[in-house]
Amino acid sequence: MMKTVETVTGTIPVAQLGKTLIHEHFIFGYPGYQGDVTLGPFIEEEALEAAIDVARLMQSYGVQTVVDPTPNECGRNPLFLKKISEATGLQIICATGYYYEGEGAPPYFKMRQGLGSAEEEIYEMFKTEITEGIAGTGIKPGIIKLASSKDEISEYEKMFFRAAARVQRETGIVILTHTQEGTMGPEQARMLIEQGADPSKIIIGHMCGNTNSAYHKEVLDQGVRIGFDRFGIQVLVGAPFDQERVATLMALINEGYENQILLAHDSVNIWLGRPPVMNEQVTQIMENWHPAHIFENILPTLREIGITEKQIDKMLGLNAVSLFAGASVKVN
Repeated sequence: MMKTVETVTGTIPVAQLGKTLIHEHFIFGYPGYQGDVTLGPFIEEEALEAAIDVARLMQSYGVQTVVDPTPNECGRNPLFLKKISEATGLQIICATGYYYEGEGAPPYFKMRQGLGSAEEEIYEMFKTEITEGIAGTGIKPGIIKLASSKDEISEYEKMFFRAAARVQRETGIVILTHTQEGTMGPEQARMLIEQGADPSKIIIGHMCGNTNSAYHKEVLDQGVRIGFDRFGIQVLVGAPFDQERVATLMALINEGYENQILLAHDSVNIWLGRPPVMNEQVTQIMENWHPAHIFENILPTLREIGITEKQIDKMLGLNAVSLFAGASVKVN
């Protein structure tokens, strides 16, 4: 049977993914941005023009597919993504899912958690969006987005993990996660697998927030894939410097994990509400947080230290094909 994946413009064979960035946000807003629309309005025409420019920048480096895992409550907009894709030909995969409790957790599902109905309703939401489409658009997500807090998976977050594992067993959809400040990667993988999720269709995100190779191996040895997907984010949210990420990545590749690692930036290209104002020091530290950084700065460094083109092609494409095809990985 031919393996396929849903994009915002329809179903494609996974073999058609090509060069892929596994974690980028065209638009994103922290919950609450809806209350700041007087000074931070969403002007779609301007936003679309800027987003198309970003898409074309990615394409100039050969990118054919972008996974945009914006959570439901953080401004996910599949119709906007579809307009970008139709204007440029860039293949975009969107998500169904929610953010971690500290920066997401809208009272809507917390109230329903108190009533005892939330987990079943989350399951129904995931299942309906995956099988029928999002909010009458007909656009289907290609991943479920999950997230956990620093140093814990809260009871609120566990509802989403359990519901996602259940839906994945029934649909085969990929699960992509957010880990906070380099914590809970092993626990996320373990919980999902214990709930019956297929490890070959799980990618634990933001693992490059931790430079301890033992932490990475504890995740990788469960047969899942990981995202080194925050290149350009430094110091903020406890993130390491890029040179530390590169050293950790090199160590993992040298130990044979090259088939389980995917690269990206977690860039936010258009902020909903008013854009955050960064002081001069932070602006300088974060100057490379943009979706060309890997191609302009990180890949030349990787090549200099001996990473081969074949290995780069895996981390920016072939491993994405394997993830969405559900190809098992050989655990060391």
